[in-house]
Amino acid sequence: MSIKLVAVDIDGTLITKDRKITPEVYDAIQEAKKQGVKVIIATGRPIAGVQDLLEELNLKDHGDYVITFNGGLVQDTSTGEDIVKETMKYDDYLDIEFLSRKLGVHMHAITKEGIYTANRNIGKYTVHESTLVNMPIFYRTPEEMTGKEIVKMMMIDEPEVLDAAIAKIPQEFYDKYNIVKSRPFYLEFMNKEASKGNAIIHLAAKMGLDMSQTMAIGDEENDRAMLEVVGNPVVMENGIPELKKIAKYITKSNEESGVAHAIREWVLK
Repeated sequence: MSIKLVAVDIDGTLITKDRKITPEVYDAIQEAKKQGVKVIIATGRPIAGVQDLLEELNLKDHGDYVITFNGGLVQDTSTGEDIVKETMKYDDYLDIEFLSRKLGVHMHAITKEGIYTANRNIGKYTVHESTLVNMPIFYRTPEEMTGKEIVKMMMIDEPEVLDAAIAKIPQEFYDKYNIVKSRPFYLEFMNKEASKGNAIIHLAAKMGLDMSQTMAIGDEENDRAMLEVVGNPVVMENGIPELKKIAKYITKSNEESGVAHAIREWVLK
């Protein structure tokens, strides 16, 4: 069966280290669209952090979708309608916020509206995330977070500090939440049902597709869930070694237009 759905991660996959889409990647995605293939951005970023890319790639037509917050939110890009929304409760916020303080790492929570931190000394990776995804930062005490519709929370810190903290996270948190490391300085906490994999399963069913007709392209640990469920998992040459073990295909690096290579080699041929 031919591939009809291609889910593409952003950072380290779709874009170069300079945050650009190469002409080769642009052309391959447009050609896939013309042939009836659904190209879906699947990212840990919030929706505000992908709007420019959706515009640039012409992925806001009727029937186009985007997966954000690592699967916590799936939306119709032409209407903004929420297709899937897996949020977190206030008690979840309190538990993870307390844990971050206990472990000595910075933390923030993200809603559709912005990034919220209770750290008076705002971590540099919170500022980095704000710049990357084009969202404002709000300082709020834990008591002021009631009623916020949190889609995900992130522990963010220097890699060595974060790794030391990760080693001390109790198993009960892994049992309760979907926890993924998306960058050396990012550890993300989401609703247990939120994952890129579950989002793709939902969209494939909505489109009447068999999973053998799906492909995912990624590079980092937060892409594992989608790579494990699709019929055609593709890992970037610059992807982490653990992911390459589950790949059906290895494509070129993001600097070498690896997404374009994957689409032309295994989708359009």
